[in-house]
Amino acid sequence: MILFFKQKNMNFKLFISVIFLFLFSYSFFWQERMTLSEVKYEKRLKEKAKHVSDFIKNKKYNQKIAFLIDFSKPIGKFRFFIYNLETNKVLDKGIVIHGQGSEVEGKNELQFSNIENSLQSSLGKCEIGKSYYGQFGKAYKLKGLDKTNSNVEKRYIVLHSFSCIPDQETDKKICLSWGCPTLSIAFFNKVATYIDNSKYPIILYSFYE
Repeated sequence: MILFFKQKNMNFKLFISVIFLFLFSYSFFWQERMTLSEVKYEKRLKEKAKHVSDFIKNKKYNQKIAFLIDFSKPIGKFRFFIYNLETNKVLDKGIVIHGQGSEVEGKNELQFSNIENSLQSSLGKCEIGKSYYGQFGKAYKLKGLDKTNSNVEKRYIVLHSFSCIPDQETDKKICLSWGCPTLSIAFFNKVATYIDNSKYPIILYSFYE
């Protein structure tokens, strides 16, 4: 009876050890996977920043600051980046939503368009223009600089804020726009400071890979 109890106790300890090892390995695997994913995003961000730097060289654009949107990241994650082109560093980041027409039903991917009334976001480089006050308060006009976003002015695609967008990352479902890159009110105010204090227009570059 005592031998049976000891054997049962040893089996229980072994079982607990196996469970602990499994949980530790699983946690390490996901942590490593997340780290590799972030490295991938960071590398791509630097590549896109380099593209902007090359594009604005010797042109009348802000040579130090650019805004980058990585639409390949989930909507509830920080994917709008205020980027310092001189130091190659992210100065700040926030949530930006995409157009409701960009979501593909039944698929975990996005689609993009340059067509009017598509309600989709557009990819490519935009020049941030003058501010105005409209339906959503202060907003900035955008001028498309690529074939993929040449109609943003006709489509009334602008940079603005909306109260439904959170300041912090979330896994919860959040609102969508009609194609405008839209920020939380607090983060928009930070972005607006850079735009308003810039002598030359700032480039906004949206990409998806």
